[in-house]
Amino acid sequence: MPANSSSDSSILEQLSAYGHKKLVFCNDPDTGLKAIIAIHDTTLGPALGGTRMWSYTTENEALEDALRLSRGMTYKAAITGLNIGGGKGVIIGDSRKDKTETLMRSYGRFIKNLNGEFITAEEMGTNTRDMEYIRMETSYVTGVPESLGGAGNPAPFTAQGVYLGIKASVKEVFGTDMLAGRTVVVQGIGNVGEHLVALLRKENAEVLISDINQGQLTYVARKYKAKPIDADKIFGCDADIFAPCAMGATVNNQTIQKMKFAIIAGSANNQLKDEALDGELLLKKGILFAPDYLINAGGLISCYSELTGFGKKRTVQLTENIYDATRSVIKLSKAENISTNIAANRIAEKRIADVKKIKSSY
Repeated sequence: MPANSSSDSSILEQLSAYGHKKLVFCNDPDTGLKAIIAIHDTTLGPALGGTRMWSYTTENEALEDALRLSRGMTYKAAITGLNIGGGKGVIIGDSRKDKTETLMRSYGRFIKNLNGEFITAEEMGTNTRDMEYIRMETSYVTGVPESLGGAGNPAPFTAQGVYLGIKASVKEVFGTDMLAGRTVVVQGIGNVGEHLVALLRKENAEVLISDINQGQLTYVARKYKAKPIDADKIFGCDADIFAPCAMGATVNNQTIQKMKFAIIAGSANNQLKDEALDGELLLKKGILFAPDYLINAGGLISCYSELTGFGKKRTVQLTENIYDATRSVIKLSKAENISTNIAANRIAEKRIADVKKIKSSY
C-alpha cells in the first residue's frame, strides 16, 4: 500500500489509493471459503492474476496484499507487452490444513460469476491440482496440468525470467553478464527459488540459501551444492546479489542499512516495503534493484501463452525479452537519475495510457 495508507482507511479509500476497478469478497460458510479478488485495471484486457492462500493475521492484511499484488500484475503485463490487465485473488487460510476440493471449487464459482473479467492461476499456497479443481467450475483459469491441455506449472518460467533479470543487472554493474564466480543469496527456495538455484549453479555461481522449511533447505543444499545460511544473517552477508524469493517487504529501511549487495533481483512480489522511500534509498546507496514485477513476469507469460494458445517455444521467446526490458529500465533510471522501480512504473504507465487512446478512438 502507499506510504500514507492506513488500516483505518475505508475500503473505498484503499481502492482509490491505487486506482482499482473492483473488489470482490467471497464468503461460503459451507466450505469455509473466505477470499478476496481484487481487479486493478482492465485497459489492456481481462485481469489475469494468481490466487494466493495464506494464513493472514487480519482481514485487512489480506486486503492490502490483494490490492498491492493486483496492481503489480497490471504493471507486469504492461511492461512485458502482454494484452491483459491485472488482478489477484487471496484465500484466507492455511494451505496445508484448510485447503479442500470443495473450497477450491467454491472459489471457482465466484470466479465464474465475474464472467471473464478475472482469470486466475496458481500462486503461493496453491498448485496445479487446485487449478484443476477450479477448472471444474469455470474456464477462467490457467496453469492447469498439461495432461488437461494446460501449460502446467509456471514456476520454471518465473525462475528463468528472474535469472535473466539477474544477468542483465550483472551486465550493468560488472560489465559482463557471466555469473561464474558471483555470489548470490537466495531467500526462499520453494518452487521458484529452487528452479532459480538450479539455473545459478549451472553457471557456476556460488549460491547461499535460506528458508524456514529446514527439510527443503537441506534437500536443495545437497542437490545443488548450495550453502545454507541463517535467516538473521542474510542482510549483512558479503554477496554480490540478493534474490528475495519468499514473501514481500523484505527490502526496507532496516534491512537496507545492513546491505552490502551490489544487486537485488528476485521473484518475490512487492519486495520494497515502501516503494518510493525504499527505492530512493537503494538508489542513493548505489544498490541496483531489478523491479520485481518485471523480472518475475515469466510465470504470467506462461499463463498468458496458455490463454492465447501459444506453444512453449513462444513462451520462451517472450520470457527472454525480460533481459532487454530490464536493461531498458536501468537505462531510463540512469538517464533521469530516478530509482529503477519508478523508471519501470513510467514505462508500464505509458503503455497503458497509449492503449487507452486507441480504445477511446472508436
